[in-house]
Amino acid sequence: MIGSERLLIVNADDYGLTPGICRGVLQAHERGVVTSTSALVLGPAFADHAAALRDSGIGVGGHLAAVGEDRPILTAREIPSLVDQRGRFPLRWQAFVRRAARGGIDTDDLRREFLAQIEVLEGAGITLTHLDSHQNLHLWPQVATALVELAVDRCIPAIRLTRTARWTPVPLGVRALSLRLRNHASHAGLAYPEASSGLDEAGALDHGRFLGAIRVLGASPCRSAELVTHLACDPDPDRARYVTGYRWAEELEAACDPVIRAAVEHAGFTLGTYAELR
Repeated sequence: MIGSERLLIVNADDYGLTPGICRGVLQAHERGVVTSTSALVLGPAFADHAAALRDSGIGVGGHLAAVGEDRPILTAREIPSLVDQRGRFPLRWQAFVRRAARGGIDTDDLRREFLAQIEVLEGAGITLTHLDSHQNLHLWPQVATALVELAVDRCIPAIRLTRTARWTPVPLGVRALSLRLRNHASHAGLAYPEASSGLDEAGALDHGRFLGAIRVLGASPCRSAELVTHLACDPDPDRARYVTGYRWAEELEAACDPVIRAAVEHAGFTLGTYAELR
């Protein structure tokens, strides 16, 4: 950032999950306000759309996964604590956290699998601007340890710091874990946006909520912020295997609306990527 400029990173998650998501992310970058994406190399569409991502000019982070429907890079023998007898990750973060809380997750397994995912991205010729995780799993301290260490080791300069505005029991946990992660990242010399939005609105960031999130971030004193979105083009039949209930096409429409770009400018932000945090 230069001088008094305020930076807004509009990041689209899950690039690589389906063809429609890949097309939607690049469309929102070309025509809208999306400046950054987090690539999920385990996604079935990643290999076919990696070159388009590399050549698009969008900022790219690693969306590291130890949960979800898709298979890990490494075998069950290499990462036994992360998978079941079929070699599958837990579907949801809750199952992962239960296993981790019982001491059932090996941090070295996380490091190995995450490194393998990073190496796929680097092997595709992509320079990573940041790291984050599928289902925000890196809030969990054990996952945070592996992610922060790998960011430092691979000279990846920034991480996502997930935040919430809510005060119910799970968000209270998010608040505590986010503060712990902020301290960990700061000690490691990693950058992160000062504010963020998108967790509370995940999958429902329609036009009204998009505008609302920008206005709230704009009214804050932050000099840098991230707005996380999930968007895709329709038709996208491959999305049927992911039961999220997200309103992907609505978020794409909002991200490409000139009214949203005008709101970003009115809020005093300049659009950019994680690379501009430093």
